Amino acid sequence: MTAIARLGAVALDAPDPARLARFYREVLDLQVVFENDSFVALKGAGVLLTIQRVAGLPPATWPEGDIPKQIHLDLAVDDLDTSEKALLAAGAVKAETQPSPDRWRVLLDPAGHPFCVTTLIPEV
Repeated sequence: MTAIARLGAVALDAPDPARLARFYREVLDLQVVFENDSFVALKGAGVLLTIQRVAGLPPATWPEGDIPKQIHLDLAVDDLDTSEKALLAAGAVKAETQPSPDRWRVLLDPAGHPFCVTTLIPEV
């Protein structure tokens, strides 16, 4: 079967694209390939992560509330405790709800997007 398309990027909305890009650039060791006041594109590990301005974007109220998470990133790590500590130092916040903290940790990025860190994702 021939693909109709290929995944070009994962895009995150944020009220401050530069701030969120700095966070993911540091956490994932990505490089800036394009940047203006409303948009930042980061590249690395075969994926393009873009962040674009959405004024007044409220953070998700996951796991309950009026504003559900609509997308989240799963980040593969070698050690949950060590990685969580480094992510918190980089600007993440630990989510109050932790469904399975022995298998993955739920954190919030500086724009309030939930994301998970886990040791369960195999290298590809």
